[in-house]
Amino acid sequence: MASPYTLSKACVAIGADSPLVLASTSRYRAELLRRLGVPFVQEAPGVDEDELPGEAPEARARRLASLKARAVAERHPRQWVLGSDQVAYCGGQILHKPGSPEANIEQLLALSGREAGFATAIALVSGATELIAVDLTVVQFRKLSRDEAERYVAAEPAHDCAGGFKVEGLGISLFESVRNDDPTALVGLPLITLRRLLAEAGSAVP
Repeated sequence: MASPYTLSKACVAIGADSPLVLASTSRYRAELLRRLGVPFVQEAPGVDEDELPGEAPEARARRLASLKARAVAERHPRQWVLGSDQVAYCGGQILHKPGSPEANIEQLLALSGREAGFATAIALVSGATELIAVDLTVVQFRKLSRDEAERYVAAEPAHDCAGGFKVEGLGISLFESVRNDDPTALVGLPLITLRRLLAEAGSAVP
C-alpha cells in the first residue's frame, strides 16, 4: 500500500530532462525497468544494508528500499528516485545471496522440497514525498538431488541472486509452484506495482 503522502511541489515529472533515478547498480533491475519505457539513470545508493535484530523480512525489505531511495534522493532533490530491495526467507530465517557456486548448491539443497518467501519492496521518493509498496511471493521448491543442484549451478550460476536461482531462466525448473500477484517481482522489481506508483507520481505508463 502506498504511503499517504501528498505530492510535494518540488516533484518534477519524469522525462528526458528529468529521468527517474534507479538507486541500484543491478543489471537485473535495469533490464526490468527498461520494459516500462521510462527514461532512467542508475546510481549506487551506498547505504548500510545490515540486518536489525528481530526484523521481519517484509519490514527489512521496506526499510532498505526506502533507505536506498532516500540516500540517492538527497543528491537529486527534484527528481523521482526508485529504491528496491528483496528479502528471501525460509523457516523464519532470512536467506542471503550464496556468494559462490559451492554455497549456491548447498542453499538449493537446503531449500529442496520446502516453501520459501520473497518480500520485494519498492520506494519512489522525491523531496518529502514517498510512495512505497511490497510484493510478497511464495515459491514451492521441488525435491532436488545433489546432481540436479550441481547441474543447475553449472548451467546458470546465480550466486549473486537472493535464493540462488534465476526464475527468468533455467531456475523455473526448480519449482513446483510460484504464487504471487506480479510475475516480475521475483526477478527483483515488481513492474505492475511500480506502474501504479508511477501513476500516483504523475507519470502514466504507457
